[in-house]
Amino acid sequence: GIAAERDLLHELRTSADIVLDTSTLNVHGLATAITELFSETGPVALRLNVMSFGFKYGLPVDANFVADARFIPNPHWVPALRPHTGLDKDVSDYVLEAQGVASFVERYVLALEPVLDGYRRENKHYATIAVGCTGGKHRSVAIAENLAARLVKVGLEITVVHRDLGRE
Repeated sequence: GIAAERDLLHELRTSADIVLDTSTLNVHGLATAITELFSETGPVALRLNVMSFGFKYGLPVDANFVADARFIPNPHWVPALRPHTGLDKDVSDYVLEAQGVASFVERYVLALEPVLDGYRRENKHYATIAVGCTGGKHRSVAIAENLAARLVKVGLEITVVHRDLGRE
């Protein structure tokens, strides 16, 4: 069967400008090879969805990475902050200035870098990074926004979604 197919395609192969041997390529390698050969704009950019969520509503099923922000003091227990969200400056400042938070976010970004580089090499175009706290209103929202702002600075396309904000 293979010999017959080669005979049928011999004339086409001899007139081809490009012959791509796919016998050693997996689906990711094939996609990368085709992109390198035919894309006028270069490889497709990696797009990240940074999502905040509340653990009490369940884990996001499509998350590639999940970070737990429940180690941070909860603004819910501060009466002046309770009605606000992680999008508000007073809550965001409270969360981001808590002990260990700056180090956590910085190290998380550093830990993601080799993984995201690997995703690019494997021709993956999308990934979801989820950050959770108890209800998805304060801590996870502030951390997700901060994380997204840092990832934009390294040249990634970012979408931020607050899955459970307003659900309480």
